[in-house]
Amino acid sequence: MRDLRNNNFSNEATVDGHANSQAVVKSFLSNVFTYMAGALAITGVLAYWFSSSPALMSTLYNPETGMKMLGYIVMFAPLIFVLVMSFSFNKLSSFALLALFVAYSAVMGISLSFIFLAYTAGSITSTFFITAGTFSAMAILGYTTKQDLTKFGSILIMGLIGIIIAMVVNMFLNSEIMDYIISCIGVLIFTGLTAYDVQKLKRIGSGAEYGTESTNKLAIMGALNLYLDFVNLFLFLLRLFGDRR
Repeated sequence: MRDLRNNNFSNEATVDGHANSQAVVKSFLSNVFTYMAGALAITGVLAYWFSSSPALMSTLYNPETGMKMLGYIVMFAPLIFVLVMSFSFNKLSSFALLALFVAYSAVMGISLSFIFLAYTAGSITSTFFITAGTFSAMAILGYTTKQDLTKFGSILIMGLIGIIIAMVVNMFLNSEIMDYIISCIGVLIFTGLTAYDVQKLKRIGSGAEYGTESTNKLAIMGALNLYLDFVNLFLFLLRLFGDRR
């Protein structure tokens, strides 16, 4: 009878431990998606605000002389923000990391205001919803699948490096066919990376401790990764299906 009670207690502890682990994972991912959604909202509002204001756009771009200095700064600043957040992760507090993420999403919004000059508002809106649907489907797949996506992640990251190089080369070639191929591959890569990143974050969440400083920092960096997946997927889809002005 004693052994039976001990076994039952052990089983109950295992079940309780699993339930607690699942709760931590869900809480962690909830924070990740909340940060991501907030960043996307900031980006969207600022992109639309700048694009709808000739006065604000004139600080970035002159139709006669081209891009202004501030325009170039806004274009390359997001990369600097990502590098600072990545390499200073251990040194920064979660508050500082979040502040950088908010600033990054704001600058990214200003940078993306240029798409409203190149594409119609209707095609931007429709592409956004297509991106949201695709992203959601792959996020669910990444969360629910039992398949280990680690090996696919390595391939996708190598593919990402490849298309970055191809995009740089095509800046000089200016080939429409190559641009179309790059866009198609880009959609496939960031669709796959969405599932891969969500699965990776699920694993991180399962080993995280609820409410700690390090867990909050991991959630912010996870949100940054998913934000990048979403924005890049959106931009590649827009290049494929967007109606140019």
